[in-house]
Amino acid sequence: MAQYDVYGIGHALVDTQYSVTSDALSAAGVDKGVMTLVDGQRRQQVVDDLAVEPVLSASGGSAANTMITIARFGGTSCYGYQVGDDDWGRFYRQDLSEAGVDSGEDVFLPGTPTGQCLVMVTPDADRSMNTFLGASGSMGPRQVAEETIGNSRFVYLEGYLLTTDEGFAACELALTAAKAQDVAVSLTLSDPFVVGAFQARFDRLIDSGVDLLFCNEDEALALTGKADREQAATALSERVGRAYVTCGSDGALVCSGNELQLVPGHAIKAVDTTGAGDSFAGGTLFGLARDLAPDAAARLGNYAAACVVSAYGPRLQLELSKRTDDILSGNAPVPASS
Repeated sequence: MAQYDVYGIGHALVDTQYSVTSDALSAAGVDKGVMTLVDGQRRQQVVDDLAVEPVLSASGGSAANTMITIARFGGTSCYGYQVGDDDWGRFYRQDLSEAGVDSGEDVFLPGTPTGQCLVMVTPDADRSMNTFLGASGSMGPRQVAEETIGNSRFVYLEGYLLTTDEGFAACELALTAAKAQDVAVSLTLSDPFVVGAFQARFDRLIDSGVDLLFCNEDEALALTGKADREQAATALSERVGRAYVTCGSDGALVCSGNELQLVPGHAIKAVDTTGAGDSFAGGTLFGLARDLAPDAAARLGNYAAACVVSAYGPRLQLELSKRTDDILSGNAPVPASS
């Protein structure tokens, strides 16, 4: 029996979240609705320009949010990452542990600060991110635990890693190790800008043996060049076997071969969409690790995503380990927006 449901790798970032107006974003020179890589000086300039106190700070990064969601469902997850050997790095590891996620080895990098992500949420619930990679930019093959991969049901690769040479090498190593040990490989596309800028790397990784693909509509269209989300989902599944395409409040498309199904979402008021796709992937992977059908697993993913967008913050806060049956039967209402 596998020790972990999912072993994930990604950029470890301390998420600092702000509630701002669209005008404030424009004044600070922030591109709305996308992730932008910045250096430490630019990060500080944006903080100074916003001139507001953050709503919260927590251990984050896309794949970390997914690993936390798995733990919230009562699953087991381990995360490979790199942080600085500083106060924020130690905070990150402790915060992750308290969320129920095990850390990989060699996570501390001396002499380089821990990565930070400014998450700026506007009243329309859209999120814009400025990311200073810091130590996470050196996340590479050394942080990939091949033995742990062999003790996992799934490997989860964060698409943001493809923005660095070391991160891409880490993904290739993790995929190779998983294939050698008969472990299923899942990949998230992460961001439409990243897909466009690093499509050759995504293509190479996907064609090397990815089994499951997670993305939203914009990312699916960016990678495939198709005219609509249904065509994009079908094109993706032809390459990977199964694709999950999140469609906001509409739910998620699940496509395996020529079988395409829309799993309905939840009609709620979105407060903050940060982390929605991450939590969808976490809930879905938890379900698949319990041998649920692909559409049933997506129902868990949709519920987790709805819970996340109904409150500020990129991670699932609710403990759902005792609510799985109610979620699957439709008897678990999503908490009201706060």
